[in-house]
Amino acid sequence: MKLIVNGEEKNTEVKTVQALLNELDINDKVMAAAVNMNVVKKENWHNFELSENDKVEFLQFVGGG
Repeated sequence: MKLIVNGEEKNTEVKTVQALLNELDINDKVMAAAVNMNVVKKENWHNFELSENDKVEFLQFVGGG
């Protein structure tokens, strides 16, 4: 299935947000996720199913000063 992840096209066989995070090996870095501009709560990542051409955004918080 084709997804757009943080602006880049990815081809994958994963079905959920959590599985995509695991595949990309960024699970411990991501603080928020949105699919097609809709925020997905962290507790729903494991069962939120992705569809062909979904636009997925993973966000992490960066501190600085």
